[in-house]
Parts: sequence; structure tokens; C-alpha cells
Amino acid sequence: MPDKRHLQAAAPMEAEDELLLLQSQALAEEEAAKRKGEMLTRFLKDKLAKEERSSTLNLHKLNTQWRAVLRQTKDKELRQDIEILSQTFARVMDCKDSSLATDLEEAEEQHAQALRSHLHNIDRLLQLQRCRLTCLEEGYDAQLEALKTEFEAERYGGGEGQQWHPLAVL
Repeated sequence: MPDKRHLQAAAPMEAEDELLLLQSQALAEEEAAKRKGEMLTRFLKDKLAKEERSSTLNLHKLNTQWRAVLRQTKDKELRQDIEILSQTFARVMDCKDSSLATDLEEAEEQHAQALRSHLHNIDRLLQLQRCRLTCLEEGYDAQLEALKTEFEAERYGGGEGQQWHPLAVL
């Protein structure tokens, strides 16, 4: 029969073993919980990093799309502005062309008037010069005639006995 001591010794041993077993189970559970916590922490950190990358990528995509929309809007506005400016420029050019055509016609008319006036003045000067030339020719002819008459009178009439010789004049 087993001894009581052995039973008593076995009982504390069993209690100790049980206590050790419980401690080792508690330690194992604690380590399992710790590993689970670390795994959960790692999982959450990975998930957070993945979310941050996704968030950054999505923010980049969103900015890219927003910029594309803004570019399209600005492109449309600029094209409208260009169309308005082009029409305004065309109107201004038409107005200036009209104004310049009118100015050119007036300048051509003034030039034609100045040319007519100049030609009229030239004709009057020519007429005046012709009259002057005619008067000078008539005066010359009259003087020539007077000199011829005087010369003839001296030659034939009163040279006091001298005869005129053509070489004597030289």
C-alpha cells in the first residue's frame, strides 16, 4: 500500500505540477496573446502603410483628374477669349481699312488737285514766258530794224565821203 507520505508528497507534487502546468499554460497563453498582439500590431501597421500608399496614390489620381478638369475649363475659356479677341480685331481692322481707304481717296483727290493746280501754274508760266519772249523778239526785231536803218542811212547818205567797206568794220 502506498504510503500516506507518498500520497501526501504526491499531492503537493501534483499540486505543484498542476501549478506549474497552469503557470506554463498561462505563460503560453500570455506568449500566444503577445504574439497575437504583435501579429495584430504588424497587421495593422501593414494595413496602415497600405492605406497610406493607397491614399497617396488616390490623392495623386484625384489631383491629376482635377488638374485635367481645370485645364479643360481653362482651355475652353481661353478659346472663347481668343474668339472674342479675334472678332474684335477683325472689326477694328475693318474699321481701320475703311478709314484708311477714305484717307487714301482724300489724299489722292488732294494730290490730283495739287497736280492740276501745278500744271495750271506751269501753263501760266509758259504763257508768260512766251509773251515775254515775244516782246523780247519784237524789241530785238525793232532794234535790229532801227540799226539796219541807221546803218543804211550812214552807208548811203552821210558818211562824209567815206565809203563803207565790209572789212572796215573789223
